[in-house]
Amino acid sequence: MAQKEFAGISVEVNEEGYLINPEEWTKEVGIAIAAEENLELTDLHFKVIDFIREKVMSGASLTIRSINKSGVVDTKTFYQLFPGAPLKKATKIAGVPKPTSCI
Repeated sequence: MAQKEFAGISVEVNEEGYLINPEEWTKEVGIAIAAEENLELTDLHFKVIDFIREKVMSGASLTIRSINKSGVVDTKTFYQLFPGAPLKKATKIAGVPKPTSCI
């Protein structure tokens, strides 16, 4: 695995750039990863990120459907917040593993 520095913090990442250890994530690391993805995070982004981290860290699986049912954002808004591949981008920024449903 490779080491990468985000916001002055050295973290271990896999070949796709996802954090190996989600406990190394901080808000500053998330902001730096988002900048690499050409995203500027808002409060709503962080609400989604907090939901994702809580869900994944509790061992639950994550899907677009679960994001829609979260009560945080609907699917359309989720796609607007994280354009392109929203679940992949959001989980990468949140510092959790890429969901198995993403290719």
